[in-house]
Amino acid sequence: MSTPSHAHRLHRLRAAGVDLLLRERADGLPEWVHLGTDLGDDVVDLLRAGTPPVPNSGLDEPWPLTLLPTEADGWSGRPALQAHRGGQAVVPRWHAVVQGAPDGPGPGTLRVEATDEDAGVALVTELHLDGAGVLRVQHTLTNTGADVLDLAALLAVVPLPVEATETLDLTGRWCRERSPQRLPLVHGGRVRESRRGRTGHDATLLLLAGQAGFGFDHGELAAVHVAWSGDHVHLVDRLPEGAGRHAGVLGGGELLRAGEVRLGAGASYTGPPVLFTHAVDGLDGVSARLHDHVRARAAHPRSDRPVTLNVWEAVYFDHDHDRLAALVDVAARIGVERVVLDDGWFLGRRDDTAGLGDWEVDPQVWPGGLHPFADRVRGHGMQVGLWVEPEMVNVDSELVRAHPDWLLGARPGPDGSPGGTRSWRTQQVLDLTRTEAYDHVLARLDAVITAERPDYLKWDHNRDLHEALDADGAPAVHRQTLAAYRLMAELQVRHPGLEIESCSSGGARVDLGVLEHTQRVWASDCNDALERQSIQRWTAMLLPPELVGTHVGPPRSHTTGRVADLQLRCLTALFGHAGIEWDVTSCTDEELDRLTGWIALHKRLRPLLHHGRTVRTQEHDGAWAHGVVAPDRSHAVYAFVRLTTGADALPGLLRLPGLDAATRYRVRALDVTGATPLQVRGTGNALPPWCDDDGVTLTGGVLAGHGLPMPVLDPEAGLLIEVTALG
Repeated sequence: MSTPSHAHRLHRLRAAGVDLLLRERADGLPEWVHLGTDLGDDVVDLLRAGTPPVPNSGLDEPWPLTLLPTEADGWSGRPALQAHRGGQAVVPRWHAVVQGAPDGPGPGTLRVEATDEDAGVALVTELHLDGAGVLRVQHTLTNTGADVLDLAALLAVVPLPVEATETLDLTGRWCRERSPQRLPLVHGGRVRESRRGRTGHDATLLLLAGQAGFGFDHGELAAVHVAWSGDHVHLVDRLPEGAGRHAGVLGGGELLRAGEVRLGAGASYTGPPVLFTHAVDGLDGVSARLHDHVRARAAHPRSDRPVTLNVWEAVYFDHDHDRLAALVDVAARIGVERVVLDDGWFLGRRDDTAGLGDWEVDPQVWPGGLHPFADRVRGHGMQVGLWVEPEMVNVDSELVRAHPDWLLGARPGPDGSPGGTRSWRTQQVLDLTRTEAYDHVLARLDAVITAERPDYLKWDHNRDLHEALDADGAPAVHRQTLAAYRLMAELQVRHPGLEIESCSSGGARVDLGVLEHTQRVWASDCNDALERQSIQRWTAMLLPPELVGTHVGPPRSHTTGRVADLQLRCLTALFGHAGIEWDVTSCTDEELDRLTGWIALHKRLRPLLHHGRTVRTQEHDGAWAHGVVAPDRSHAVYAFVRLTTGADALPGLLRLPGLDAATRYRVRALDVTGATPLQVRGTGNALPPWCDDDGVTLTGGVLAGHGLPMPVLDPEAGLLIEVTALG
């Protein structure tokens, strides 16, 4: 829709309850009028009604919050554009046009083209609102001048309303990724920057701002995600004078190092996609929009996600052929569909101090190549996976001995000793911005994949990038990240159907940038079921279950030392791309029978788990619940988990969210391992009557509004609940 005057032309995108309005201006970039709740059909008088007054001791007239707010607009917060040319600031006075508005409000794309001939810059901004109500913003800046343009920042920002008074973001570390932290939103805002050269264990995934007290099922809030695997920034900026007609801004983009992007005449920089969404139904509403967005991508996997056995925690570097053959046979017996050979198969790799970068099958360990292993796996009808870490090298490797100058970081010493940076897991980073290094690793990986024909690569990345400088001393994270993307893409072009998992010492590369080139992520190196409950809960803010690797580990976690029973381990791993990370040849017959039952249950529920809507309840007295509800609300499955002891003697009633109020459902308690009778760890008369074989029949309204009594469970125990519509 538009108004007649060019200076007040209003452009609108509208989808799934989200409304975007931009005002095209005679001079300058378009102004943000609204991004948030759908405003209805009649917005003709919105501009006049929404014009703010002029405060004391401020600019003499109202000023607009534009697509790239800077001081030139009146914005005193973090500039969305920062650049200089030979030490002179570049602050454009834009002349812009907006193209692509649909004939009627709906999903679609707006394209903003702007220039400033005097400043020597041109801008193209694309804003795409999809059918899920997720807005994708991406800027491209071109140097149209004769001299080099140094770019320091190019951020995407959107408006925030005055009601946004609380923020939520995520932090973490190795084996404890995705820990939530909530703060009041005060003047000055909230900034999360990452200079790790990868997404990071402490990456926030999403920065959210909303009404105070928002929860999983209530509250209006907005969220931002930077779809990028290098340095990045997420921010909320709020000043006393506001942001034009708005209270503040929410935004993000790539974090650029000094001198990292220097544009010669005619050169362009395209920032990563920055995703925004808005919801009035809490955190689950945000997740629902993002999951729908992710599932609609062309790159999203469509086939059933195969149950996976990774051999790492079973054998580590001990690639004994008989032991591996026994693992494969047992995996096939219990229903596994993919077996992954982890670290240790390539030249000189007997531990993690040597061999990394020498991508050839080690003839001393595998004299006949990997074919006997792969043939055994495929003989059982399973897929074959292989671990790689192409972006990293050990100094103790044939590659570094031959090419010590191929390391990213400090230059080699005068005696020819390798350069690089401070060692991390005895690793250095291979400089993929160097053409000959990139070509070498591409050729070696291509040869291995051609010869061994794996269906799947577990692609690891086990360190941060410190002093990530190229051979000329220029910052290289931006180019290194693009080179890694290009390497993944080229291998998948050469080997159609090849799937890749993004693993980065666990969950340190989880973002929608790398997921354009990979088919799943490894959420954490921690398979401790109790820790995984929280890790997976908050990873699901961004990603649907089918993209997140969730494995049953051994009874004692090798990262925490905690012992968990099989019931909790299976219940936790059910809700994702399920697998096993355990020496199953050491299992008892009972454990194997229960794993077989768990895998069969996962396969039965897989269409629901991998296509439904994720729902969660707030933690209460040491317990919480989460589940998945089918799109048509005919089927659902929930997990009730007792994390710790509680102050209350009884857990009380659990309300089951997401169901249709008028539909009658059969509700049953299931043993996640298929055991009969139902086994739970609890005290006294642990199971309420509805948990018997017949279950109970109730309406969705009763289940959501009243709930069901939960059993009295021991700490670190859980219950699986299946809900099926009748008729």
